[in-house]
Amino acid sequence: MSEKRKTIPSLVKDPKLIEKRREQIIEAAVHLFIHKGFHKTTTREIARASGFSIGTLYEYIESKEDVLYLVCDAIHAEMETRLREAINFSGTGLKILKLAIRSFIRVMDQMSDRVLLIYQESKSLPKETLRYVLGREEEIAQIFVEILRKGIADGSLRLDEKHVKLMADNIMVLGEMWVFRRWALHKHYTLEEYTEKQITLLLRDISVSD
Repeated sequence: MSEKRKTIPSLVKDPKLIEKRREQIIEAAVHLFIHKGFHKTTTREIARASGFSIGTLYEYIESKEDVLYLVCDAIHAEMETRLREAINFSGTGLKILKLAIRSFIRVMDQMSDRVLLIYQESKSLPKETLRYVLGREEEIAQIFVEILRKGIADGSLRLDEKHVKLMADNIMVLGEMWVFRRWALHKHYTLEEYTEKQITLLLRDISVSD
């Protein structure tokens, strides 16, 4: 990834304490941002929900934008961890890809409120920080790039290299579609039905064998 992870200064020198307190801040802020929005949430409310004073809060962050950045980064990290943990990287690329798509859409469903939060509020981040946050999503897409290339190499997928990134982005969008359009889609599909139909459509032209 071209953009570096932002370093947020802290007045506290103990790395373990910083990590612990920032986890508290993230969890409190996620709840507040989802229910009130970033702009309507105050740092004092974040501090109170985190369990400490406003003064203590500013020992671990410098601004409310820092909190939003930490929230977005934590959500992406959880998405990537859940996805990688769900994938068994044994078998053909085709087999792994099907499993990965099912896992990704399930993670999107489980984390839908947090995914929406990123898309609704990340625009409030400074440009450099926003580029990093968007780059984290590219890292998740890269998982699908790796799987597609494995399938091409083992002969279970038929796809030109120049289309690999496009296919990976298609998978990302279809997972996110369940988040953004679930209010309409669930009238016609269960999560499982939606997933299997999308897998069929995605792999119709590139699948060589099961």
